[in-house]
Amino acid sequence: MTTREARGLAAAETEEESIATYLQHNPDFFERHQAVLVRLKLPHVRGGATISLVERQIEVLREKQASLESKLGELVRVARANDAIAERLHRFTRRLLRDVPRTEAITRIETGLREDFDAFHAVIILIGAHADLAGQRLVRAVPPDDPNLKSFESLFAAGKPRCGQARDSQRDFLFGPEGNEMASLALVPLGDKGALGLLALGSADKERFHPGMSTEFLARLAELITDALSASPAR
Repeated sequence: MTTREARGLAAAETEEESIATYLQHNPDFFERHQAVLVRLKLPHVRGGATISLVERQIEVLREKQASLESKLGELVRVARANDAIAERLHRFTRRLLRDVPRTEAITRIETGLREDFDAFHAVIILIGAHADLAGQRLVRAVPPDDPNLKSFESLFAAGKPRCGQARDSQRDFLFGPEGNEMASLALVPLGDKGALGLLALGSADKERFHPGMSTEFLARLAELITDALSASPAR
């Protein structure tokens, strides 16, 4: 290549860069010069034919969409695999908890709620006699005919965790004098339709347990606590 050819090539590259820069700073250029846009033709990437600039843009967008769909599909597959692993781990944990003495299980549950989930206001209401758990700070046993349980009938009937605000009488029953500080609650039935009782988590933050939040974690937590407390006290 001669010096003149090299200079001509460099000049052409500089001119192309200038054109590219100008178009980037003037994205409405083709709107003001639509006749130029119509006359532009580009070689088709998969053949020898030429296509318009608009057709080429559509083709690029389709390729990007296909790439994004592929990436999204991969993320979905990974998420499903992770869900399956989490479910197996959950079943494994439930089996382990069934062999832990109830008093020790309560101690572990209380520590876990406080240290792992920042749930500093929690109480487990157990229905019936549970003399072996007397004196446990986290647990309070009430007779099946306790009138306070009537306000939780809809919760037990649904058999699913519920988040949001609660009645004053419910907060007082669950947390005593601290009930007035609870701006939001998570109420979680324990056992089938709350046959064992319920777990209550309270927070001074009204958004901590809001009605729109997912309760999948709370449902799994209920299963773990139920398994740990359902066996015979003599275990």
